[in-house]
This record gives sequence, C-alpha cells and structure tokens, in this order.
Amino acid sequence: MQDFNTIINNIHNNLKNNVVKGVVASYIPELSKQDVNQFGIFIQHMNGENFSVGDAEVPFSIQSISKVLSLSKAIAFENNDIWKRVDVEPSGNPFNHLSLLELENGIPRNPLINAGAIVIADILCSQFKNPKQEFLQYVRAIANDQSIDYNLKVAASEKETGFNNLAAANLLKSFGNLNNDVDVVMDFYFHQCALEMTCSQVAKAFYVFANKGRCVNNKQHISSSQAKRINAIMLTCGFYDESGEFAFEVGLPGKSGVGGGIVALLPNQYVITTWAPGLNAKGNSLIGMQALEQFTTQTNLSIF
Repeated sequence: MQDFNTIINNIHNNLKNNVVKGVVASYIPELSKQDVNQFGIFIQHMNGENFSVGDAEVPFSIQSISKVLSLSKAIAFENNDIWKRVDVEPSGNPFNHLSLLELENGIPRNPLINAGAIVIADILCSQFKNPKQEFLQYVRAIANDQSIDYNLKVAASEKETGFNNLAAANLLKSFGNLNNDVDVVMDFYFHQCALEMTCSQVAKAFYVFANKGRCVNNKQHISSSQAKRINAIMLTCGFYDESGEFAFEVGLPGKSGVGGGIVALLPNQYVITTWAPGLNAKGNSLIGMQALEQFTTQTNLSIF
C-alpha cells in the first residue's frame, strides 16, 4: 500500500502557506466566523486504517455535504420512486438557481442542488415522525459516532437569511412537488445543512458509499445498486457548476459544502475528506480542490 501519511503531509505542507486561500462564505453570517487558515485532511481506508493531518478533528458546518446523506436515507425509503420527483442531470447552474425549476415544471435537475435537496427533505418529513432527531440518529449510526450534532446558531442564521431557499420551496409547492408545509420542510432542511462534523466523522459517514451500502459497522443501510447511483450523482452533480472540472481534475465522486468541506471516495478503496473554509468563485473550497487534485495525481488512485 502507498504511504498515504507522507503523501497527505506533503500536500498539507505545500498548500497551507498558499497566499491565496479563497473567501470564507458570508451569506450565512454564522459561517463568516471561520478562520480561513484552517486546513485538514483525513483518509479512511477500506482496510480499517486511517490517516490525518492538520485540522482534521475540528468540527465545521458540513452544509451541502449533508444532501448526500439525506438522499441516501430517502432512497432507502422510496427506492426508484424518488426519481419521479427529482431528476439526475447536472444543472450547469449555481446551486441556488431558480429559473430551471420554473422551466421544468417544478422537477429539480438533481438532488444535490438546493431545490432538489428540498424535495428530498420533504420526503424525509413524510417518512419520519420526528425528522430532525431521526435524521441525526441516522447520521450518527452510519458514522458510528453519537457526538455528531446540529449547530443551532448556524441553523438559525440560515433561517434568517434563507430567502432564496424559501422561494424555491414555495415554487416547488406551487407545482405540487412538496407534500408537507413549507415551514416544516425548511426547518428540517436548515437543520440538516447545519450538521457540524469533523473531517474524520464525514469520512466515516461516507464509508457507506465506498462499501456498497455497508457502514463502518458493516450494517447494510442502502443496496449496492443504490450506492452506485448515489456515487454517479456525486460525480456528475456534486460540485455545483464546477462538477465537470472536479471530475476532470480529481476523478472521484464527491460532494462539497460552502462550509469549506469536501468529501470524495474511490469505491472499495478509501474515503478522503478535506476542510479549508476559503471558497473559490464557484463556492467550492479553493485549497481543498487543489489538495484532492494533488492526491489523486500523486497516488494514481481515481476512477479514471
């Protein structure tokens, strides 16, 4: 096996002193408090070993990374029925764009843009009696970590500034693609995005997608076929309108969040998480994208 420890330490040392680190997200006021200099990398290998460097154990707001976790739970409930309400095509637009939603009669392009994730949140609100608590328990179970929790300050900050998301939810409702009350769905959605996790916790939660639907405790949560489909959506839609660039440069299924986290994986081999809060113009972690490109180039471990 390759010396992952040396590789990620070298990448961390190369990038941590970069003068250009991107811009910390400020449209959710609570996120603007993050230190742009923080940077961590964590690898969970399928053989049980793990490797970390830097701020890999510092909790951060996972934001849109949570959309993959909610999708996996919705797929476990609804299987292929889910695709009647949300498509699987890249949008080519920013994650919060509304014009396509109107053009395409309230069917979001994919479950990883905001409108699509709101439909997924609606499905979970229908399936769960207590959506926030039961979803949190699901994430804790697949990561095997009961300490994972919501950051309530971030959730409140999102609610106060989430006008675009509320507009998307109301638009979905007007097209009949939201079954629950808009306020109920959005309260759950804002909490989901406000999950706070470390690089190591995210990597362990995403182990399920690298291991044919089985979590770190070897319990089957989704089928191998469902895991395959989620990985395909991550590859084509996981990085907003920079998904093609990520596939081109890094060559892994993955998901980013505006909190600066990125998780990516090579099925049957490893999950890697990076966190660096400074974002590029497309809303993805500037240093994180570079770190993952260097990792797959140096190890030659990508799907291509």
